[in-house]
Amino acid sequence: MRVSAYRKKTVGAALAAVLLVGGATACENGKKEDTGRAAAGASAQPSKPAVGGSATEALAAAYKKTSAAKSAKVRMTMSMPASLGGGGTMEMTGTQGWDPQVMDITMKGTMTPGAGAESMRMIMSNNVMYMEVPKGSAMSEGLDGKRWMKLDVTAAAEASGDAEALKKLSGMGTMDQNQDPAKQLALLLSSPNVKHLGAEKVEGVDAEHYKGTVSFEEMLAVNESAKVLSEAERTKLIEATKKAGIKGYDMDVWLNKDGYPVHMKVGIGTPQGALNMDAYYSDYGSAATVQTPPENETLDLFAMLKELGGPGAGA
Repeated sequence: MRVSAYRKKTVGAALAAVLLVGGATACENGKKEDTGRAAAGASAQPSKPAVGGSATEALAAAYKKTSAAKSAKVRMTMSMPASLGGGGTMEMTGTQGWDPQVMDITMKGTMTPGAGAESMRMIMSNNVMYMEVPKGSAMSEGLDGKRWMKLDVTAAAEASGDAEALKKLSGMGTMDQNQDPAKQLALLLSSPNVKHLGAEKVEGVDAEHYKGTVSFEEMLAVNESAKVLSEAERTKLIEATKKAGIKGYDMDVWLNKDGYPVHMKVGIGTPQGALNMDAYYSDYGSAATVQTPPENETLDLFAMLKELGGPGAGA
């Protein structure tokens, strides 16, 4: 059956949304061990701190507490310059859990995909992403009145063939630290120059400010998702990154009096300008259970992908 043009646009917009959120909050590694439990990336431990002293001790303690909390409320803003793919900003607010990986967030801003929609709600559970179709948007056309689209990330990645974008969603080449606060702390602990900058206020709350820089090679060394890369792939990735003028990450973390990160900033400098992530966290340990939409209100995006180009076709 020939798929109409608006359905193709809907699939494209939905995939853009999944990829964008995947880069910000990320999915767990799609690879599973024979027992069916998540591979090692879901419970990454920080490498040995690069330097000693009270700064790394405080960050190591914060990592343990944050990992144990397993969830928090988040408000995150991402921005990129116009010279990089059009640029813009995106804000995400909601609840995020990292053991297991779940989320219920609403994203809005100029980077928000969705055929003109001002905002989009996205839910993730069991490695399945659900996207609420904005009312009145072009994405709602041809969806048989359904309110939600869903994408089984693991199934789509395994069937994607040469679709590198979908492979990234399953951890096959992810270039971030899965963006949960515990893994961000693990990444900062690998910095050879992490330091304590002193006490500051974060939205009226007393906090201690820590800062460090992490090279791209150091990031790969502690990123569990990168361990699926072969040595040749790793070398190629590092060379491509250096050629693009990306040296690494500038990271800032503010810990509250209880030792939890309440504010995190990550900047990635490029010759075209800086990519920035600015996140605020609260309510650690609050229940991160999410309610997935009923099947009768959900359209399977993976089935649409297969309709577009066959079971193994790329998107």
